Amino acid sequence: MANWRKYWPTLSLILRYGALIGVGFLMLYPLLWMVGSAFKNNSEIFSTVGFIPHHPTLEGFKNGWKTSTEYTFAHYLVNTMKIVIPKVICTVISSVIVAYGFARFAIPGRKIWFALLMATVLLPKSVLLLPQYLMFRQFGWLDTYLPLYVPQAFAVEGFFVFLIIQFMRSLPRDMEEAAVMDGCNSFQVLTLVVAPVILPAIISVALFQFMWSMNDFIQPLIYLSSVGKYPVSLALKMSIDVTEATSWNEILAMSAIALAPSLILFFVAQKYFVDGVTSGAVKG
Repeated sequence: MANWRKYWPTLSLILRYGALIGVGFLMLYPLLWMVGSAFKNNSEIFSTVGFIPHHPTLEGFKNGWKTSTEYTFAHYLVNTMKIVIPKVICTVISSVIVAYGFARFAIPGRKIWFALLMATVLLPKSVLLLPQYLMFRQFGWLDTYLPLYVPQAFAVEGFFVFLIIQFMRSLPRDMEEAAVMDGCNSFQVLTLVVAPVILPAIISVALFQFMWSMNDFIQPLIYLSSVGKYPVSLALKMSIDVTEATSWNEILAMSAIALAPSLILFFVAQKYFVDGVTSGAVKG
């Protein structure tokens, strides 16, 4: 009995980590299967459930990169960046400014405005599709990228504003007050003092928006009609045939390439991302 108790901490650690690794593998298996199937041919994709290809081939990447249109897959990747980068920049700037106003200024009716902002988080985006489409049509913005990122300049993402507010509330005001005494205005305090401190939250917002925008399908489908302006999400949809003739290895190969920027960005900014999400939750 004494020997069993002696080894129980080690055994418990092995069991915990074994369970975590097992659950993690189950969660990552669809991603591993997608990457592995990108190196298979169509017949092998539907004949095996394993993710390791028996006869690896690069045909899926070669043919998928050419696409079935007059444009290569690189063209659609560039189009995606034309949407994602301005969208991320507008989201970060507007969310930080609005969050700073809620967190640091005694705005008349602040609680009511904040409640309305939080209510927009619960509002289904599908409710806004028709009025937004009619409004952007009046602006003459259809078949352009403007409807996809200009609204973000007005802090329409209440979740991001809330995230930054929670982070700001956990910060002491000593440095801000010292900057005001040195002659800084509110904008200078925000950009020179507050922004560097809340960098983890800013990176979290940018990372979330980047990943969500890369995967966005419905808004580009509604506002874009020219194939030459399609992002990756619509380009992949065009490659799917309604018959059994779809080359799934090409689609999976291009999906893996489209997923790569989000994965790379996440791993590069992982430390800041975790700090930004947890700090506001714990201290806010």
